[in-house]
Amino acid sequence: MQYPSDVEAADALNKAYKQLRAEIGKVIIGQDEVVKFVLISIFSNGHCLLVGVPGLAKTLLVQTVAQVLDLDFKRIQFTPDLMPSDIIGSEILGEDRNFKFIPGPVFSNIILADEINRTPPKTQAALLEAMQEKAVTAAGVTHQLSKPFFVLATQNPIEQEGTYPLPEAQLDRFMFNVSLDYPSFAEELQVVKNTTSSNQAKVNHILNAEQITYFQQLVRNIPVTDNVLEYAVKLVAKTRPNGEFAAPQVKRLLNWGAGPRASQYLILGAKCHAVLNGKYSPDIEDVRAIAKPILRHRIVRSYHAEADGLSTDDIIEGLF
Repeated sequence: MQYPSDVEAADALNKAYKQLRAEIGKVIIGQDEVVKFVLISIFSNGHCLLVGVPGLAKTLLVQTVAQVLDLDFKRIQFTPDLMPSDIIGSEILGEDRNFKFIPGPVFSNIILADEINRTPPKTQAALLEAMQEKAVTAAGVTHQLSKPFFVLATQNPIEQEGTYPLPEAQLDRFMFNVSLDYPSFAEELQVVKNTTSSNQAKVNHILNAEQITYFQQLVRNIPVTDNVLEYAVKLVAKTRPNGEFAAPQVKRLLNWGAGPRASQYLILGAKCHAVLNGKYSPDIEDVRAIAKPILRHRIVRSYHAEADGLSTDDIIEGLF
């Protein structure tokens, strides 16, 4: 799959994105921001954490995205008794008396890690190598995962009993932390109308694995001006309480700031956001548009911020 120039390829990605939105919209009513961030994470070769109360179609959204993209899809239900081998696979003794590796569900294009915070850190850690290196090591042998590979995880923010908070290292692997909110009255009316009748929406395949991999490379090739690069890196530096760019209120409101991975994702996400909006190079507005879901799980509020009733989003807003 080749285009004569990157400009034409960017136009093709923009067109494909509009088609994807239209197809996903047949099944998912509303949640426009969420769909946008999920697709940006896919084209930026990142992973996405969806946080919301039960019943907001988080799982349905992931299944629909897999259908529209014509990718292999596996769902892993995270429970307290899930073991690492249930995710990556295990070695068994074959009939020929030799051990052979039986791949687990992680060997797929899209992994839905459902309720990821319901399993202990030992099992959560089984995903770390897959998410970062796109590979799995079992019994000393490294197995490459098929491309493209995404983890789309869901998390319920209300129930804390029987849950394990995600370790910082695990959270940092996610490009986006996307909050899902309740639908508006009109959207909920449409949802109920669509889901209580016998009519089932059929979605069409828009892109395949090869095309997605091509567009992921295209996003990396998009040029960025120095002032946008500096803005993104400085925005992340502002979140570090002991850093040179930290404002007095940051030193008071934050215990920890974001790491370099946030800067990388801000630039990749801004490039993708620009192309999906018909531009050929990102500007500062593109960085701001994606800053909240990239930073909100990478900064740790202090006691003062909680006492003042300030959310992570409020603090990020103050950095602009």
